[in-house]
Amino acid sequence: MPAVFILVMSLALAEPMSARQAAMASYAVLDLDSTPVSQALDEQLGVTGAFRKDARPSGEADARRRVERGEAAFVLVIPQGFARQIGSNRTPALRFLLDPATPPALREGFRQQVEAAVIRVWLTHVLERLGQSLMIPDLRRATERVGPPEIVAEAVGRDESRAFAPPSSVQQNVPAWLIFSMFFVVIPISAVFIGERQRGTLQRLTTQRVSFGLVLAGKFAPFVLLNQAQALIMIAIGRWLVPLCGGEALTLPHDAPALAALGLLSLAVSTAAVGWALFIASLARSSEQATVLGGAGNIIMGAIGGIMVPRFVMPAQMQPWTRLSPMDWALEGFHHVMLRHGGIADILPAAAALVCFGLFALTVAAFLGRWVRA
Repeated sequence: MPAVFILVMSLALAEPMSARQAAMASYAVLDLDSTPVSQALDEQLGVTGAFRKDARPSGEADARRRVERGEAAFVLVIPQGFARQIGSNRTPALRFLLDPATPPALREGFRQQVEAAVIRVWLTHVLERLGQSLMIPDLRRATERVGPPEIVAEAVGRDESRAFAPPSSVQQNVPAWLIFSMFFVVIPISAVFIGERQRGTLQRLTTQRVSFGLVLAGKFAPFVLLNQAQALIMIAIGRWLVPLCGGEALTLPHDAPALAALGLLSLAVSTAAVGWALFIASLARSSEQATVLGGAGNIIMGAIGGIMVPRFVMPAQMQPWTRLSPMDWALEGFHHVMLRHGGIADILPAAAALVCFGLFALTVAAFLGRWVRA
């Protein structure tokens, strides 16, 4: 496990730990003004190289679609009339579209880069205005209205009517570690299985013609409920305990469809986690084997699935591999509801994939049990 963990984490953190590598996140520029001033802003934005520039979107609908799909972390929209009004108080605001799941530090880094580029372009324009205004008696009045354009962040989500509120760290940490902890149900399930095997309970059930599938079902239902209780406790900690310790409170959706989506997703994650745990418990012959297989498997899935290292930090060639981890599916589902204001339709693909994973692992566990007992 340490060898695999070192390999995964080293690859995942290769870019942010090396200044020679490409930028961590990508951005695109949608230039609706198409003037020398807007083109100069586009060029200035790429001077530092802190972010990787992607191809220009065909329109705002394409820009929003690319942000929703995770193809670009940000899209800067330069509005029409930007160059014409840049020297007055009527300058239209610059907007940059972003995914609400983007970490605050990355979002502020991009905002600062945009502000630096805007100030450079604005100062160039002001100097030109000053040169043209040298013959004006009251030079102060000619430049007093000049100021850099406003920069507005706009989250891309299902509910565009909601005002954008930057997600706090607790909104991103609670779903991630909730998922991670759910999968660690493998340890108590394995302990129960191994204890029953050592005490001869499973053998006595066999003599009474109790199928191994029914034995698994007897473990599946209560541990799914146990995982639901654990999820409620962790959400309560984020909602009420974290603020008491000086942090920000976890913000939960208030509408019924979003709450139903959270409940459905939590059940799907529990199904996947308990199915995985029963597979490991059926495979392991001792508590040591269960700890190694289950613990190491969970840590590797968490590292690959964006729990420990966010996907956007990983190199581009490694990001598709995150889709192999069920923890990534679960995290995307929680982000859809808690950060992007999605509903049941948005989490159905992730929930379906998690349920299929759990049922497949449960089926394999049943076959393993039959084979071992045979």
